[in-house]
Amino acid sequence: MFSRLIFLFSLTTLPFATAQSPERPMRDLNGYFPFTPVADAKGWETRKAEIEQRVALGSGLFPMPEKTPLQAKVHGRVEREDYTIDRVIFESLPGHFVTGNLYLPKKTNAKMPGILCPHGHWPDGRFMDLGAGTKATLQQIETGAEKLESGARSPLQARCVQLARMGCAVFHYDMIGYADSLQFPEHRHGAGAEGFLSVQADLRLQTYFGLHTWNSLRALDFLLTVEGVDAERMGCTGASGGGTQTMMLTGLDARIKAAFPCVMVSTAMQGGCTCENTHYLRIGQGNVDIAALTAPRPLGITAADDWTKEVENKGLPELKDLYAKLDVPGKVSAHIATQFPHNYNLPSRLAMYAFFNEHFQLGLTEPIHEREFVVSSKDDLTVWTSDHPKPSGEKVGLAHEKAVCAWFTAQDEKAQKTEAHLEQARQAWKIIVGRQQPTASEVSYEVLIKEDRGDYLLIEGMAQNITADEKVPATFLYPKNWKGEAVLWLSLVGSVSIFDTTVPTPKARELLDQGIAIACPTLYLTGATEQPKAGDNLKAKPNEFREFSGYTFGYNPTLLARRVHDTLTMITLMQNQPNYPVKNIEIRGMDSAAALALVTAAVSDSKIKVRAELEGFRFANLKSPWDVNFVPGAVKYGDVETLLKLANQ
Repeated sequence: MFSRLIFLFSLTTLPFATAQSPERPMRDLNGYFPFTPVADAKGWETRKAEIEQRVALGSGLFPMPEKTPLQAKVHGRVEREDYTIDRVIFESLPGHFVTGNLYLPKKTNAKMPGILCPHGHWPDGRFMDLGAGTKATLQQIETGAEKLESGARSPLQARCVQLARMGCAVFHYDMIGYADSLQFPEHRHGAGAEGFLSVQADLRLQTYFGLHTWNSLRALDFLLTVEGVDAERMGCTGASGGGTQTMMLTGLDARIKAAFPCVMVSTAMQGGCTCENTHYLRIGQGNVDIAALTAPRPLGITAADDWTKEVENKGLPELKDLYAKLDVPGKVSAHIATQFPHNYNLPSRLAMYAFFNEHFQLGLTEPIHEREFVVSSKDDLTVWTSDHPKPSGEKVGLAHEKAVCAWFTAQDEKAQKTEAHLEQARQAWKIIVGRQQPTASEVSYEVLIKEDRGDYLLIEGMAQNITADEKVPATFLYPKNWKGEAVLWLSLVGSVSIFDTTVPTPKARELLDQGIAIACPTLYLTGATEQPKAGDNLKAKPNEFREFSGYTFGYNPTLLARRVHDTLTMITLMQNQPNYPVKNIEIRGMDSAAALALVTAAVSDSKIKVRAELEGFRFANLKSPWDVNFVPGAVKYGDVETLLKLANQ
């Protein structure tokens, strides 16, 4: 396990002992995630692109995989008085089934709006039924959460039925491991050697979150194939984990024209499940920012007595301000009902019906009320029948999980052979690092020691990125015959790598003899043997799903990325020293800092030469997500081979 180490220079002749900069804060899903404001509509376009790219990257969908044929099967229609229910199976990728029910109105005189309904973490998912006359059902009515027994028994079916009665085509589909989604029996488990939550999956950004999001994108593709559906009126609504998927789908796909995510838009807890967390997703942003991707399209949200209870004062005002700046103030709304616990109950559903009635111009007289309906049984709804047998054998469990990972890996390999790959990889690494090279005005340097060592000067001091409030201890060696050439010397052991006790090492001495200056930073957490983990309060146990590294790297840069922040600060510092004007900089990655050198060169705005002592290093060979050089997505974007090309462009 990681322990924070303080590194001291071992040079006995130097009175200045350099300690590491204070630890940079670690966040987890229970942090505080305020909306990042923008000045105007133009500023929002830039910010929106940043958020959207980070969502796509974290989903493993940057670039988007190939959309293979859906092979949809619609069968076993259930007839009700004024609507029908069809059973639906389609393949979001070859061999992986998305299952659900399609609710259609029996009578419609015009094209139908299409509404996607991801269900969230409710008992039995799509099959949820609290039962007739049960204590749980009656309690919903007694508290005012529901009025009708059918809605109290199954609020998930209730919204699908009512939307169909309002003239909409509704697709209610399963989350992984719920109802008919049998191929992945569970998406909440600890790390494994293969499949999702393995190190190799992390290195390719293959996650349950990403598969959920891909399934939602393909669900939208399916709904658009339904005869009579109006492509200009496509909506999405869900609560809890379904609210998360509503935000992500709407943020990634402009075909969704209005969204109503419930009880998930919040500056507080961001979502506890593996289907709601992934690498890089909430670094520099949170659910309010992600929900804002809907703008300027209509957005409705709800709040309950849960982590969303403060959204009326923290989140909603910022969303209203954004919509006002985009000149569409009437397109954002909220239903605040903090007297109820986490829910998608009748009052919330009524707000949703009014929302779609207004924005999809359904022309219904308000207030809209639900009527009793026949609560469909599992036998009514299940897609698996004698004519459509459920998957088994190699099509379920770990074998299937490995097959899905293999398909996404093949997609990566195809992408790496395209002309667009290098530019996509560069952009991906910039998102992963999450920091632009600072400007000269953002960087300062405090000289603490300056010593004449005969044929060279030794300068010790502290570089600082003022904007980020990050300090980097740095040692400079300037030969007396300096010619303006400099090496940014990167090592994971700090400045001891350029000294043999009190004299320069042979490699350092060789550079000084050539008249080349050396800048050696003591990088963030020099001496650490593992990356820090976020969220001690998550209390992950061995083989527990919160071991998943996305719970750390979804909220915090990797250690390598934080060290790249330091190296970018150093480059700016070196380029802007009036007393020591540098002509050319070369980055050298020593010992285990070769990857750091390559990533720095790949994302830097400066054209800088790089020399990396790789000694066989590949990200693909890493065995632990807590290795100091571990970077989720590094293999997806071509590993060291692509970094070498980017660094030398």
